[in-house]
Amino acid sequence: MRYLTAGESHGPQLTAIIEGLPAQLEITSEHINKELKRRQGGHGRGRRMQIEKDTVAITSGVRHGKSLGSPVCLVVNNDDWKHWTNIMGIEPLGEEIDPEDIKRQITRPRPGHADLVGGMKYGHRDLRNVLERSSARETTVRVAVGAVAKQLLKQLGISIVAHVTKIGGIEADLTLATGKTIEEIREVVESDPVYCLDPVASAKMVEAIDQAKKAGDTIGGVVEVIVDGMPAGVGSYVHYDRKLDGKLAMAMMSINAFKGVEVGLGFEMANLFGSQVHDQISWSEEVGYTRDTNRLGGLEGGMSTGMPIVVRGVMKPIPTLYKPLQSVDIDTKEPFKASIERSDSCAVPAASVVAEAVIAWEIATAVLDTFNSDQIDILKADIERHRAYTKGF
Repeated sequence: MRYLTAGESHGPQLTAIIEGLPAQLEITSEHINKELKRRQGGHGRGRRMQIEKDTVAITSGVRHGKSLGSPVCLVVNNDDWKHWTNIMGIEPLGEEIDPEDIKRQITRPRPGHADLVGGMKYGHRDLRNVLERSSARETTVRVAVGAVAKQLLKQLGISIVAHVTKIGGIEADLTLATGKTIEEIREVVESDPVYCLDPVASAKMVEAIDQAKKAGDTIGGVVEVIVDGMPAGVGSYVHYDRKLDGKLAMAMMSINAFKGVEVGLGFEMANLFGSQVHDQISWSEEVGYTRDTNRLGGLEGGMSTGMPIVVRGVMKPIPTLYKPLQSVDIDTKEPFKASIERSDSCAVPAASVVAEAVIAWEIATAVLDTFNSDQIDILKADIERHRAYTKGF
């Protein structure tokens, strides 16, 4: 299973085409739209989210609410396009160029963004050609794709949730997730302004975001994704590119502004002995094999263990600053302050929704690689047989 996306931040629309989705899977635009709305939320978002009303149009691959097995096309329109029709037009410019359009050209790259290196790579003197595609606006349609993957996982008894664990120097109490189901975590997270489980930390995070915005600055953080209900043995130790933890790390690092990832205890393992890290194995007739702890985050040897998968990613502060850093004009080579684009002061809550989506996609793809089927009912039966097999192994 794979997908491609297309579209620019201020272009007419964002598009994704999904190939390899099993037939007979229930898919509704209502579920996808709910995920898109979550992405638009979270304290710290900018004015763009007041303009866009993100909803999906499913234009192929689904009939009467069920997938056909053919490519599924998802389209999300950019409402802001009407203000950019000349600047982002498809056809060549005429002889007379609107001076306002010239103002939208960018020659002063932002430190920390794709602007300068992207311009070098593709030969763009107007760096808008870089930022339009490198913008996190593209994650809108990736969330739509992830919503489809989540509908597939739900049919297979696999659930997923993400939450914010840190913004700036403020860290949530991670023990609050202990003993809670995915749905219980989701209920708390979706009612919180920064999608955090810890109400005390959340209030401090909101205050930190407001302070950053007032200072013309930005602030980053950490998100955690939890996957429950995974069958054991998804992924592989046989080749490096089939290791599930490697795929999940790649997915996290593919999100705009993410600069680090960890699984389970993650980097804390560097401070511990092996006896304090590895999860002891036990067995019972009721559940089969299990682990007494989950320090390795549900992954061993590149494969799922059947325990909850726990992955975290760190998002740097957004590089678009309202008090910009020093840069250089690529035309004159003179020092200037970097360009300013409309942006968020903190996108960590929204990024948690994106993280949930990309991890859901990688999990769904790995499951299909292990239990390949063209029909959802056959896939469900294959997984149930596998669960019974691993329980009695």
